[in-house]
Amino acid sequence: MSTPDAAIVLAGVAKHFRKTKTRREYTTFKTELLRVLKGERTVGEKLEFIEALKHVDLVVPKGKTVGIIGRNGSGKSTLLKLITGIYGPSSGTVKVNGRISALLDLGAGFHPDFSGRENILINGIILGMTRGQVKARMQEIIDFAELGEFIDEPVRTYSSGMFMRLAFAVATHVDPDILIIDEILAVGDEHFGRKSMKRMKDFKQSGKTIVLVTHDLGTVKSWCDHAVWIDGGRVREEGEPGQVVERYRAAVTAAEEGPAETSALRAPGIELPAVAAVPQSTVQLTELKVLPVSGRLELQVSFKVSSSTSFELVAQISDSHGRVLFASTLPASVQSSGQARARLTVEHQAFAPGKYQVLVQAFPPAPQPVQELRADLELNASQGVAKSSHPDWTLEPPSA
Repeated sequence: MSTPDAAIVLAGVAKHFRKTKTRREYTTFKTELLRVLKGERTVGEKLEFIEALKHVDLVVPKGKTVGIIGRNGSGKSTLLKLITGIYGPSSGTVKVNGRISALLDLGAGFHPDFSGRENILINGIILGMTRGQVKARMQEIIDFAELGEFIDEPVRTYSSGMFMRLAFAVATHVDPDILIIDEILAVGDEHFGRKSMKRMKDFKQSGKTIVLVTHDLGTVKSWCDHAVWIDGGRVREEGEPGQVVERYRAAVTAAEEGPAETSALRAPGIELPAVAAVPQSTVQLTELKVLPVSGRLELQVSFKVSSSTSFELVAQISDSHGRVLFASTLPASVQSSGQARARLTVEHQAFAPGKYQVLVQAFPPAPQPVQELRADLELNASQGVAKSSHPDWTLEPPSA
């Protein structure tokens, strides 16, 4: 990929930090001098470093959503801080094309003694907007954050969730070309989480670039265009999200099953064990449509098959608390390759009005990875959806 087509380019990037030699306790010049005299510490001793990232080459295309996964301590957050310019690389180059906005450490970039309103102005200017541009969008940001009268209070009085609301509102309303998010949305409540996700979907559909660090592997598989697995400071694997996630899960499982004293899980930064390649799935879910109609609900699942195969297609509907209220399985068999579609119609006794999540999974023959797609569903009083025990599945054969 050429540089003009890339939002972010990292070439041969490494980052190391000097290892602390001083003991983490109260010390004075006298105590350190006594340590030298006793031979507990030598003058001019060789410096040691912690390698957080090791020769990373990575290209993030413009307009794509990239999910970065890996264990705690693998170097994910360090990578984001290099991209945003908080850190400089120890070696290599980092190039960013476009205005960047970041949600990293909670409260980063906010002065605790300034009000929320004042911090909006400061952060907007830091992110490249003029004072007039920030003021023009001030009310829009305040309305989105939903902080009420707290907007004029010092942010040191904010809870972690309020911090997140304000930070997200600012970051997504300053018209960035690239949005960087480091797991911060996990502190939000259910309502603001849905609101933030809708904002991010709008952001994605407008052709902006998103780089997301998260431990929610389901989100990476269903929402990201590309996935990058960071392991021990290196890019272990990158590519189609479903494939990368399954490889990562297999490596974690292999580490859990190994001896505890040699397990890669015993400390951060240790590379996970090598695992056998996950075979390419013969079934690839491509699209999920949920169409509520009066008295029934229709799920349309599009998928692509590479060869004749048999698999199970499972659909389930969960409420806002994650409780599964409906599930149904279609034992599917296709005899040719191409694009196919399955339809599920559910009717009769209605669910209550509210918000639900629809999950569709394809289970091909082992050891092929499971495929899944998710969609949100909101029903009002006039849209009854059934708890039928006899749902109606139809399978349209593949077309070339």
